[in-house]
Amino acid sequence: MFRIFRKKKDQPGALQEERLRPVEQAGEEALDQRLEDSRRQFGQQLQTLLAGHERLDEDLFDDLEMALLTADVGVAATMRILDALRAAVENKVITTPAQVLPAVQAELFEIIEPCERFLAVDEARKPYVILMVGVNGAGKTTTIGKLARRFKDDGLSVMLAAGDTFRAAAVEQLQSWGERNDVPVVAQATGADSAAVIFDALQSAKAKGVDVLIADTAGRLHTQGNLMEELKKIHRVMSRVDAEAPHEVMLVVDAGNGQNALNQAKQFNEAIPLTGITVTKLDGTARGGVLFAIAEALKLPIRFIGVGEAATNLRPFDAGSFINAILPIE
Repeated sequence: MFRIFRKKKDQPGALQEERLRPVEQAGEEALDQRLEDSRRQFGQQLQTLLAGHERLDEDLFDDLEMALLTADVGVAATMRILDALRAAVENKVITTPAQVLPAVQAELFEIIEPCERFLAVDEARKPYVILMVGVNGAGKTTTIGKLARRFKDDGLSVMLAAGDTFRAAAVEQLQSWGERNDVPVVAQATGADSAAVIFDALQSAKAKGVDVLIADTAGRLHTQGNLMEELKKIHRVMSRVDAEAPHEVMLVVDAGNGQNALNQAKQFNEAIPLTGITVTKLDGTARGGVLFAIAEALKLPIRFIGVGEAATNLRPFDAGSFINAILPIE
């Protein structure tokens, strides 16, 4: 654990001491255990690398750059970190290699902390509509099921819309989650018009006073252009029922895809502006650094991270807990 200093937003120039604190819920496995692969690839590699340097020289910075890029932190975020470290060395804030790792941790926190914005359902908007987007295999449908469970546990009524009508398994999977969580699922036959399914679901949810409607969408059509046009159509159709819908457009990406996850985020954000991102399968990959690449490039809220199969392992993103899990300071 270490301390960092950041300026208060309401007091320019003032310094406020803040501590990165892990946040665990009772009964949950510690996050550092769920992210063991990323910690081994990221944190332990950096510790080993820096232990092998006795001087603050370009060899150290070259090795650090390679380590950050290998961990999928991304070019932009890596350059930002290295520039800050070089400035700190020049200003004699950092004087030994032992001070580099805490400084890296602090810079990573600066990059990702602004993206720590929890998803708050506005109960004045009924239904609060969440449109889920992402490519096949990212864990989108499973994330919908876990979100439904979370909202139900919070006392909210939920409805699901099986808008991925191009893949029969997606409809069946969503219906299975609906049965498991005792929430209704609006679905039609495979090949039905996705926008029509979601339109019907929105009308039904509005008529029944449902608190939250979560709509699935296709992850792959004949071409990427077709997929994006379909999403734009869904957006237009929903606005006929509720001019403000969807209230959340959440992209689901698989952390194991590394920089491809960042590319996906950019493409979807161009087609239909995203309001949040969920990063899944972090427990089974060493590529957790991609969260920093996404944060630096898009500045979008990271709503949840998926760190296991259980519904409770879809966790609200906490920047301090995440960094301490993958890059602990001994």
